[in-house]
Amino acid sequence: MAPQKPTTENSTTDQRLEALRQRERAAEEGGGAARREKQHKAGKLSARERIELLLDPDTFEELDKLVLHRCDEFGMEKQRLPGDGIVSGYGRIDGRPAYVFAQDFTVFGGSLSEANAEKICKVMDLAVKNGAPVIGLNDSGGARIQEGVQSLKGYADVFLRNTLASGVIPQISAIMGPCAGGAVYSPAITDFIFMTADTSYMFVTGPDVIKTVTHEEVTKEELGGARTHNTTSGVAHFMAADDQECLAMIRELLSFLPGNNVDDPPRRPTSDPADRAEERLNRMVPADPMQPYDMRELFRLVVDDAYFFEVQEHYACNLVVGFARLAGQPVGIIANQPSVLAGVLDINASDKGARFVRFCDCFNIPLITFEDVPGFLPGTQQEFGGIIRHGAKLLYAFAEATVPKITVITRKAYGGAYCVMSSKHIRTDINYAYPTAEVAVMGPEGAVNIVYKRELAAAKDAAAERTKKTEEFRQRYANPWIAAERGWVDAVIEPKLTRPKLIAALQMLENKRDTNPPKKHGNIPL
Repeated sequence: MAPQKPTTENSTTDQRLEALRQRERAAEEGGGAARREKQHKAGKLSARERIELLLDPDTFEELDKLVLHRCDEFGMEKQRLPGDGIVSGYGRIDGRPAYVFAQDFTVFGGSLSEANAEKICKVMDLAVKNGAPVIGLNDSGGARIQEGVQSLKGYADVFLRNTLASGVIPQISAIMGPCAGGAVYSPAITDFIFMTADTSYMFVTGPDVIKTVTHEEVTKEELGGARTHNTTSGVAHFMAADDQECLAMIRELLSFLPGNNVDDPPRRPTSDPADRAEERLNRMVPADPMQPYDMRELFRLVVDDAYFFEVQEHYACNLVVGFARLAGQPVGIIANQPSVLAGVLDINASDKGARFVRFCDCFNIPLITFEDVPGFLPGTQQEFGGIIRHGAKLLYAFAEATVPKITVITRKAYGGAYCVMSSKHIRTDINYAYPTAEVAVMGPEGAVNIVYKRELAAAKDAAAERTKKTEEFRQRYANPWIAAERGWVDAVIEPKLTRPKLIAALQMLENKRDTNPPKKHGNIPL
């Protein structure tokens, strides 16, 4: 039989299909092979390569692939590429839905236009409606100057959505290249910021402007690189060696988080026995109250499989925060670190802890506090810097939180810091103490100097009398017994039983319901 001749209708369909394919190929090409190769030489992946690594294989569904910018000024009408420098859509991470947008530096330097801001807003709106996380992969030269106020309007549209989505869905930002000027404020509002070492930076004003205005000379890396924001400013929460590690870390973080504020965090099966007693814990806290130890080593013996996913590892290291699991259930851990500044609370640690506590409370993640705190850091620098206000943030966050809260006092719990670190008096559900705990207004040495000031002044041998009184005070007050007698510590436990005690308490609190008084919102001391 002779082959059928193509009809005019079929020919038209084929032409339209080919037109679609050409546009899609143009969108997938972005700025072209040469610019992608330049990205690779700089140690960076392309926007599409990043999305492929972030999401489960073959789950990405792209939206607005054919969007074009609308600018006709400065010759821009001759430079229109489908997608306009943003790749956006949705897919799955470990089988769970997630929304994503990735700025494509090969197209106009990833600059933000009105059109691609609308693409970002679309996936953010969908994420909120459908209760799933949104991840932004940032690699942009900033606002598209040719568009003027339209691009600024696009930033503000994104900022508003970041704010309204806060506490509703997890929002994660990865800085994988430049992020400067107004662009920094979208990541700043999101819950967690990842940065890549040597290839990313964030700042409001760059080195050239700083040199002009203040005459300071500083490099981009020194001013706003991953190390700076992970160690000095506290702006970022995680630092990865490269794009691949960064994307893997985002996937790992999401394994602890629910999709939204009404879901429970995902549980993971574990072979670690819930009733496991750990004999090493009985000797983990030194007998000498002045001797440091690593609190991470202590709680790693307690959590599932000794696994702890730390947040802001390099910032305010006197307080440790991060995620772990107990009997498969994700928990947020906040712990004083006796090996750094004796575990005191200072301005940076207070801010770090408060933000983490509030995040966990937003997303139904129980809080486990390991306490060994001698107080707040003294000094004019702290007082002039507002330690009162900053310390109050941590107090406010713990008091406001309605998720299950459990505290373990391992050693020192002194003064106002005792109150702040999730004490019974600010609605903590279960408070445990080790026999080594010292719950008091201050340490014996300082207390003796105040309480026995006259006796010490009149003593023939003041040093011997001070030693005697200090030991008497330690025996009488530097212990957990008075707090336990009054019910402010629910139980003094043998350290080796910490894991089974915490798991039993979490199971008891599984259906906890607690609320705050009706209000528009509180006024946290920012």
